[in-house]
This record gives sequence, C-alpha cells and structure tokens, in this order.
Amino acid sequence: MEIAVYATTGFPTIARDIITVLARIALGVIFIAHGWQKFNEWTVSGTTQSFAQMGVPLPDIAAPFATFVELIGGALLILGALTPLVGILLAANLIGALVIVHLVPVPFVDQGGWELVAALAAGALLLAAMGPGRFSVDRFLFKGKKGAKSQAQKVDAPKASGGEFTPAN
Repeated sequence: MEIAVYATTGFPTIARDIITVLARIALGVIFIAHGWQKFNEWTVSGTTQSFAQMGVPLPDIAAPFATFVELIGGALLILGALTPLVGILLAANLIGALVIVHLVPVPFVDQGGWELVAALAAGALLLAAMGPGRFSVDRFLFKGKKGAKSQAQKVDAPKASGGEFTPAN
C-alpha cells in the first residue's frame, strides 16, 4: 500500500488494534504506577496533605479520586474495559492537575511543567475517542450489540454496493 493511502486512512485495522493494545498497556502501567505511588508510598492521607499544600480545591475528595482513578483506571485501560468512560475520567483528573498545578511556562516535568500531564491526558482522551480496539474486554462484552461496531471497522469495510473505500477523517 502506498504512503499516500496511509496518510489519509491510517494503518490497516489489525495494525491499529495491535498499536492500541500497546498504547493501552503503556498508559495503563503509567497510571497504575502513579496511583500506587499515591496509595502506597505517599498514602492517601499524605497525598491529601500534599494536594492541600499545592492549593488543590477539596483535597479530601481530590486525592482519593486521583489515587483510585489512576489505580483502577490504569488496570481497566490495560484490559480495555469501559475504555471511553475510563479515558474521560483519567483525562479529567489530569486536566485538573494541569490547570491547578502544572500550568507553568516551562514544559519540563522536572521543573513542575506540564509535558507529562498533557501527554497522558491526550493519550487517555485518544483512547476514549477511538475505543479500546479489537483485543479488549469491551469488544468481547459488547461484540454484536447494536451500535458496538467500532468506527475503525466501519471505515475499513468497503461499501457493499460499489466496493469503494471511504477514508477515515
């Protein structure tokens, strides 16, 4: 297949599904690690105190929310379970962190910057929008359900009438 075709349609479905699994695993592991750090190393109580010192509103709610959304959400991302909801919750958590704590002129995380938070939020939103792919709990549970066919499957399938291929946007 020519590069020009990939430029307008993306990779074939199987490649997208494999790449999506790899992205889910990578992001899931990162989220679990950050959630575990808040839960085990800092403790939820310590995270709450840290959030209060950083000026996070409602730290008694925000700290447990961040901790468990990252821990549980990371595991669900790896499995590809409830992916749109989990992606939105993770992104909302990170956008809050970005706006409240990390919105500084420098992007670098070692200087309190926004790069890691923005990249993780973008990845979570991308998975929420695109779905978990073929190799996922969501696909297994909802396969055959009305409206459960992924956008990627619809795009890759030639039209029955004329056999034309409609590229993805």
